[in-house]
Amino acid sequence: MPQLNPSPWLAILVFTWLVFLIIVPPKIMAHIFPNEPTPQSTEKTKTETWNWPWR
Repeated sequence: MPQLNPSPWLAILVFTWLVFLIIVPPKIMAHIFPNEPTPQSTEKTKTETWNWPWR
């Protein structure tokens, strides 16, 4: 029963984790955001009441 032989599956598992832990993170971290967020002012804006014309 070849499914019970752990040697090829262990090698595949180790190689896959090495790819995920060594190769993929630098590629993901190299991406940049197209727009950097700008800080908003902390003062609250005064909201005006809406005068409905039919009332």
